[in-house]
Amino acid sequence: MSDFTDGLNWYDLYRHVYPDNGDRKFGVSIVDGVAKHYKKGMTMKEYTPWAKHIQNSKSADAVMNDYLSDYVNNASMREALHIPSFAPSWEQCSSKIDYHLQREGSLWIYKVLKGSGIRMLFYSGDTDGAVPLAGTRKWLKSLNWPIIEKWRPWWTEGQTSGFVVRYDGIDFVTVKGVGHMAPQWARQPVTEMISNWIAGNPI
Repeated sequence: MSDFTDGLNWYDLYRHVYPDNGDRKFGVSIVDGVAKHYKKGMTMKEYTPWAKHIQNSKSADAVMNDYLSDYVNNASMREALHIPSFAPSWEQCSSKIDYHLQREGSLWIYKVLKGSGIRMLFYSGDTDGAVPLAGTRKWLKSLNWPIIEKWRPWWTEGQTSGFVVRYDGIDFVTVKGVGHMAPQWARQPVTEMISNWIAGNPI
């Protein structure tokens, strides 16, 4: 199995894996005369150390989002986004937060939010191999919340953009042909989907 999946982009199974270009460890941008240092992207091995069982040398060492790191940390881009000069540089995953696993996961929070009357939307790209659609559907089903609106397609400009199902407490939407970073690769569909949901309009 490992040989067959060698080199896959686990976060977006339809997308290429771009090799390390050799100059990716750290970048710097000058903001108001101050050097802002940042890490250029992350390898899959760094991003999900708990998924070693599906990583091999080709995919695990490939760098993701180094170009995004350069773009977001660019001084002119920071200015356009009104990011104050005292704010730190952007990293794909903050090195200042101690991420860790917990046995119970986050399933409990959805019941708390529903009990508080908070509307919830959960969306997922359907080519995400790291946080797969099948797993999300399984834990949503385990909530045992009644289905208000059955599984159906949703569209953007006449094209199928994914599927949606509404439970009593949470709306679940899939985004077609994209993975973990659905808003990055399906900008228009995801923007329209979220905007409609916030406004209380049908997706």
